[in-house]
Amino acid sequence: MKKILILVLAISIFACKNKTATPVVDYSEETLDVTTSIYPENITKVFDAHGGLDAWKAMNSLSFTMEKPNGMEVTTTNLKNRKALIDTPDHVIGYNGEDVWLLNKSDKPYKGKPRFYYNLMFYFYAMPFILADDGIHYEDAEPLVFDDVVYPGIKISYENGVGESSDDEYVLYYNPETYKMEWLGYTVTFFSKEKGSELHFRRYNNWQQVNGLLLPETMVGYNYENNKPTTAKGETKFINVKVDAKPLDDADFEAPAGAKIID
Repeated sequence: MKKILILVLAISIFACKNKTATPVVDYSEETLDVTTSIYPENITKVFDAHGGLDAWKAMNSLSFTMEKPNGMEVTTTNLKNRKALIDTPDHVIGYNGEDVWLLNKSDKPYKGKPRFYYNLMFYFYAMPFILADDGIHYEDAEPLVFDDVVYPGIKISYENGVGESSDDEYVLYYNPETYKMEWLGYTVTFFSKEKGSELHFRRYNNWQQVNGLLLPETMVGYNYENNKPTTAKGETKFINVKVDAKPLDDADFEAPAGAKIID
């Protein structure tokens, strides 16, 4: 009996010595590396090529200016809650976190759809970092071949209820050597409210350094056929770009007197 007990004890001691301890992981905000623990490796490399997701998340505001036929259009966005302002010579569109509103500054009627437009250009401009939002699913997509270059693709889809059009889908195509974003394919479901299958295209191949981040200087819209880009149809240039860690005043996004709330 003593021999059996000694044998069991010896086996137990040996087993304890050879068992690998389970590491204790601290998931506090200070130690968790979100770029390696949440996102696929390929899109993490894209984020890194543009300055890194940690640098992006440290910013609180983004603004840029586009020259339009009726003058300069200035877009300002709170990066944390996505409250937004679009200021043009004739109108101001705002989003205060609950309502989209429109203020007329002249007698010219606004001909667009404010609820569709208030974050449209911000979303395109904040690529690729906007694709780190919550509620996103990632999967590999068929590569895009353009001018004999093969661009690997990452398909982006959304959980139900995320954003104004959760059925929208995006495909980010990146340079296989630099991992910089080169193309964006996207569907539009806002108007039809039905899941789209046809990809529209914008090209991103001209970037500028702003506060440590690589952000678009221009983007080019493309004609498309059979889910492939064909020929360029127009360029958008972005000037006076500012991205800052300083928080914005939420009061600036509230609807002023005379503004109309958009249903």
